[in-house]
Amino acid sequence: MGVITYSQEITSVITPSRLFKAMFLDSHHILPKIVPGGIKSIEFIEGDGGVGSIKQTNFGESSHIKYTKHKIDALDAGSFYCKYTMIESDIKFDKIDCVVEEVKFVAAGSGCICKMTSEYHVKEGCELKEEDIKKGKDKAMGLFKAVEEYLVANPDVCA
Repeated sequence: MGVITYSQEITSVITPSRLFKAMFLDSHHILPKIVPGGIKSIEFIEGDGGVGSIKQTNFGESSHIKYTKHKIDALDAGSFYCKYTMIESDIKFDKIDCVVEEVKFVAAGSGCICKMTSEYHVKEGCELKEEDIKKGKDKAMGLFKAVEEYLVANPDVCA
């Protein structure tokens, strides 16, 4: 098994505390409101949102995927850091065992920089193509921008 790692940074006008709360601490309430056609619901299968919790995201009818399950590996609200592993999905991953994501929000001016690292744990003998990874990164970027726009338009949310 090999690991392919990708990192990226996104600059935002939103403070790290608000983005972290919207994306991680309160995502089960916020994300279905922001993208109701894309995300139907987010629920805790195990735990209450802390380390070890398992969160299931249920996607909308138009999505090619019905659900994913993520296990929270690390969560530090004080430093705006989260690490989680996608452990299950309804789509058969014939090339990937799991995907580990690390996200850290760092203050920058009146906003922040979101530092993201994705580790794709590739099954033995398989090759993961750049375009496959790009699709996932593009969807994540679209969600990030939707959350950012929502928070700009609603300054009291996650304040």
